Amino acid sequence: MAKWLFKSEPNKWSWDQQVARGDAGEQWDGVRNYLARNNMRSMKLGDQGFFYHSNIGKEIVGIVEVCAESHPDSTTDDPRWDCVDIKAVRPLARHVTLAEVKNDPRLSEMALVTCMRLSVQPVTEEEWKIICELGGIDP
Repeated sequence: MAKWLFKSEPNKWSWDQQVARGDAGEQWDGVRNYLARNNMRSMKLGDQGFFYHSNIGKEIVGIVEVCAESHPDSTTDDPRWDCVDIKAVRPLARHVTLAEVKNDPRLSEMALVTCMRLSVQPVTEEEWKIICELGGIDP
């Protein structure tokens, strides 16, 4: 299974709101970047990702799972834009800040560091293990 990171401004869509959606999950809509869209198009059911609060907090706060594969984004009539649905799996025991990620040499190549503006990005297995370790959970 592939691993991902989903970025959201918590004043627009927060971890608590994601958790409140339960197993039904929520579509990850509004993405208008081709690379981020293509990342979602390659996702499979059961793929997991980190939920990252951007702008406010700037921290990884939980783990989500893809519960519906790529489909048209209902927030636009433009057929170019797709989204996936994700559901909350569990919070991190300890939030992992952007500063921590940037200061950890093992994560220097992570997309969160090198492609900061990308809202949906891949995470390698090694990066996944390190973030889980920093967040106080087993991968």
